[in-house]
Amino acid sequence: MTVEMALETRALTKRYRRGKPALENVTLGVPVGAFVALVGPNGAGKSTLIRTFLGFERPTAGSAHVLGIDVRRDTPRALAQLGYVGQTPGIYTVLTARHHIEMAAELRPGFDVDAALRRLAAAGLPDDRPAGQLSGGQQAQLALTLALGTRAPVLLLDEPLASLDPLARRDFLDTVAEAVAGGTTVLLASHIVGDLDGACDRLIVLAPGRVQLDADMSWARAHHRLVPLADAAGMDLVGSFANRRGVHTALVRTEDPVADPPRLDDIVLGYLAAGRRPEGAA
Repeated sequence: MTVEMALETRALTKRYRRGKPALENVTLGVPVGAFVALVGPNGAGKSTLIRTFLGFERPTAGSAHVLGIDVRRDTPRALAQLGYVGQTPGIYTVLTARHHIEMAAELRPGFDVDAALRRLAAAGLPDDRPAGQLSGGQQAQLALTLALGTRAPVLLLDEPLASLDPLARRDFLDTVAEAVAGGTTVLLASHIVGDLDGACDRLIVLAPGRVQLDADMSWARAHHRLVPLADAAGMDLVGSFANRRGVHTALVRTEDPVADPPRLDDIVLGYLAAGRRPEGAA
C-alpha cells in the first residue's frame, strides 16, 4: 500500500444478505492532494464506498486504506485523517453556528476554532442564529466548515449537493476548491455531474457496484469522443446512449488526444451505459 494514495481500495467487495453486492471487486485510488469526483446513479454504491472508508461498513472481502492505514485493522487512526459531510448536514437545529464550532472543538482534538470562525465570516454565515433558521445552502456551508475545521487531510463528501440550489452548489464547490488548493484531498460523491465539470481533476464512475472508469480528468476528456452509433463500427466503443436530440450516440476511446472533447456528462453516460470497466485507463 502506497502512502502517495490518500484513499485506496483493493478488490473491495461488500455483500448484504439479500440482493446484489453493493460493491464488487472495487480497486481504485485517490492521490494525495486530488479533487476526485465519484459519480454514478442512486444505488451505484457510492455511499457504501464512503461508509467503508469511515469504518461504518465492514468489507466482505478486500481492503480499504486511508493514507496507508487499513481501516478495518485500525479504524480510530484512519478516522483521525478524515473529515466528512453527508447529504443531510447533520447539524443541530437549535444550536447556533458558534455553538457547533465550540462543541466540535471539545470532541475533536486539534479542531481549528479560529479558522472555522473566519470561514463562517467569509461565507456570510451568522454565528448567533439557530442553525434551523439557516437556508439549506447555509447549513451545508456550516457542515463543510465543521469538517474543514478538523484540519483532516482527507475530506469525504457524500452527495452534499443533492438538495442545494445551483447557486448554493457553486458556493459549496468554491469552498471545497479552496480547501484543495490548501492541500486537502477530496472525494466528492454526486450524481449531479454538470456542476463537477471543470472543478475536479480526477473522475471515478461507479455503477452498479463496479468501477467503470478511474482516470485523470484530463485523460478522460482528451481520449474520448462522440460519434453517431452507426459510425462506431471498428472503433474502441465504450457505450452508447440517446443524446439530447434522441440521436443514438456512441462514446469511443481514442489513442490520440481529440481536439473537441465531449462534455463530462456524456463521458459518464457512456460508461454507465457500458456497464463494464475499461482497460488501460490512465
